[in-house]
Amino acid sequence: MSRDRTIHIPPAPAPAPSGILKVQGNKIIDQQGNEVMLRGAGLGGHLNQENFITGYPGHEKYMRRALLKVLGEEKYEFFFDKFLEYFFTEKDAKFFASLGFNCIRYTVKTHNAKSRTDTGVHLALFWEHKEFQDRAVALWEELARRFKGNTWIAGYNPLNEPCDEEHVRVLAWYERVEAAIRKIDPDHILYWDGNTFAADLSRFKDPLPNSVYAIHDYSTFGFPDGEPYKGTEDQKAKLLRSLNRKIEYQLKVGSPIWNGEWGPVYASPDDGEDWEKINEDRYRVLKDQLALYEERKISWSIWLYKDIGFQGMVYVSPESAWIKRLKPFLQKKKRVAADEWGCDSKTVSHIFQPLEDWLVQEVPGILQRYPPMWKPSVHVGRLLRNILLSEELYPEYAAYFKDLSFEELDELAASFKFENCVQREGLNQAIKPKSS
Repeated sequence: MSRDRTIHIPPAPAPAPSGILKVQGNKIIDQQGNEVMLRGAGLGGHLNQENFITGYPGHEKYMRRALLKVLGEEKYEFFFDKFLEYFFTEKDAKFFASLGFNCIRYTVKTHNAKSRTDTGVHLALFWEHKEFQDRAVALWEELARRFKGNTWIAGYNPLNEPCDEEHVRVLAWYERVEAAIRKIDPDHILYWDGNTFAADLSRFKDPLPNSVYAIHDYSTFGFPDGEPYKGTEDQKAKLLRSLNRKIEYQLKVGSPIWNGEWGPVYASPDDGEDWEKINEDRYRVLKDQLALYEERKISWSIWLYKDIGFQGMVYVSPESAWIKRLKPFLQKKKRVAADEWGCDSKTVSHIFQPLEDWLVQEVPGILQRYPPMWKPSVHVGRLLRNILLSEELYPEYAAYFKDLSFEELDELAASFKFENCVQREGLNQAIKPKSS
């Protein structure tokens, strides 16, 4: 099957009325000097795929390798071309705008700069190899050339959730990439994530020019391993303490605040008869977090826009070809807690708790292992389930695609079309800007 591989770049749209945004004191303003509050969502799962968003195990690179082996090159290229085509279309954009949002945080995968399994290993190799850092700078130079002067771009966020155990390499790279971008594009705002999953800016120095400093504000109340959130005074106080710790730097230097990621995960009917009550608690913490952001005029981008029913504003229908085909595998992944993000590790704690206890007894230094907020259970789960176990799941996942026709592959990819998705009304109504 021959395909047109030409990359079609659409003509530039008319300039946005806002002009290019810029920083003025602790505000983001437009070209008329009006304050702009950015509110939107992250578009994960498209150019930056993640296992919990679409359902594969482990890391994208090795998932793709397994599918290529099963499908062959022609069908492999066809499937992913269709997936990218259908995942975010004009219908998605119209729906997004209809809710009153004004920004989309678009993610692209480069190198692993954080202590997670995003590259199939548990080490943040970005900080160990200058070659990786050089490539990232070169990429941002090209992006700056492409979008220089584009009034629809709210700015650039050069690195997502860096995890630099030494706390100084991230700052040096920020200064380097800032200088490289500014030589090409002196106008757009730069958004800098705090260190250690965008939660720690305690080592940051004077702010860089025309810059916004970003946090990510996930609450344990919004995840299966956290306590149920009932909105008690103690729970609200914990939310506030966590936020105040994260934004201390911005308040000290007088810069705007952008919360680049936040939001709970949600239960489904497969999670048991209490799934609706669980989601009531999740919506409750969502609303209380949002109230804090609005009170403090914090711009935000919730995570995320679309997935298969875990966290997205819209999600693939349970009646879709994708879910029907992969349901046994998705249930198994949940049962064995294969994914790191939002898993319910209680299903396997009886297996791993003895190992965790043994590690603490024999090597108590694991309690101080970076990142500081990770318990031994997270380190063990990352290595044994998120990496080792998931590596053994690649062939099983790929087998679900074996011998599928082009038409069947197209139907699978089309499951992600907006018209084939379900809207999470409780979430969308809760975060819909009041001014819209």
